[in-house]
Amino acid sequence: MNINVPAPARDHNTKLGLIDVDIHPRPKSVNDLKPYISQQWWDHLHTFGSRRRHGYVKGHPYPKAHPADGQRLDAWTPDGDPPGSDLDFLRKQHLDAYGVDFGIMNPLGLSGQGDQNRGLGAALSSATNDWQLEWNAREPRLKCSIVVPYEDADASVAEIKKRAGDKRFAHIQLLSRTAEALGRPRYWPIYQAAVEHNMPIGIHVFGYSGWPATPTGSPSFYIEEMTEHSASTSSLVMSMIMEGVFERFPTLKIALIEAGFGWMPALGWRMDRNWKRLKAEVPHLKKAPSEYMRQHFWVSTQPMEEPEHPTDLIDIMGWIGWDRIMFASDYPHWDYDDPVIGLPANLGAERRKMIQSGNANALYKFV
Repeated sequence: MNINVPAPARDHNTKLGLIDVDIHPRPKSVNDLKPYISQQWWDHLHTFGSRRRHGYVKGHPYPKAHPADGQRLDAWTPDGDPPGSDLDFLRKQHLDAYGVDFGIMNPLGLSGQGDQNRGLGAALSSATNDWQLEWNAREPRLKCSIVVPYEDADASVAEIKKRAGDKRFAHIQLLSRTAEALGRPRYWPIYQAAVEHNMPIGIHVFGYSGWPATPTGSPSFYIEEMTEHSASTSSLVMSMIMEGVFERFPTLKIALIEAGFGWMPALGWRMDRNWKRLKAEVPHLKKAPSEYMRQHFWVSTQPMEEPEHPTDLIDIMGWIGWDRIMFASDYPHWDYDDPVIGLPANLGAERRKMIQSGNANALYKFV
């Protein structure tokens, strides 16, 4: 990962103009959220626990090769705290080491997203947002996500209205596996709030839908679940397009985070082919599905597919659009991408700069 090389030994490209759209902070324990949650819901959480739609009550739902939910081994703090839980260590190991100008925090874990108890979900989401603000106060380079309990549209809209207009928040965070396909009208109030407040929506992979990761049941191996992200994300993209989300909300912007992007051209081609023959079924679509993809979706670089022929990756990136690709490290997860070596060597200086910072700044308007 090249992280143990002292900063002075790096070349001049180490201090980059860099925006990282996927950094994962985490509380050291649930006690970090206590100052931001009411006594009612704190007592409920400790008496009854959180009830996500997945059937696993304790522990991780599949074995991992690394402890603490698939984190980098060298990201454990000197005090033995979980990776991503110590702001000073995160700052030293990632932000300062690579000259990160801005990073977007995408909290996972116990954040209320996908919880069966709507009241608890809303309380945990709001507490997670307040906890992020405390980190931002100590490190303004770290921008917050508006974490919303997306299965409860009313509570999500209320949380968006509470936070919108605060420049410390970069986007509205959803997860990719939801109880229903994300194009369904039950989620439209969230999209309405997003466009009203001119905020992008960041959809990060994983989630607590209650459905198996594959159409034929739960996978046997973690590698299957990781590979499946392209399938679940392509399903939500297709759903949002076919349901007419972007005809209803023509200024809606979606960032797909940690989903890869090698699958996008094939999905676009397949949808376009079927649309030419089945336009009568979806008369609300005014243009080819692939045109909605290019207009409304942004992608992050981590995890980036690595084809046998490097020029194939360049062709894929060109199909998506050079202004639609943003750098992500996925710090502190095991498959973290080093900002110095994580992008293709054959990009060229202008495209590299766009991916490293220009595209994200155009979307999020940090400066």
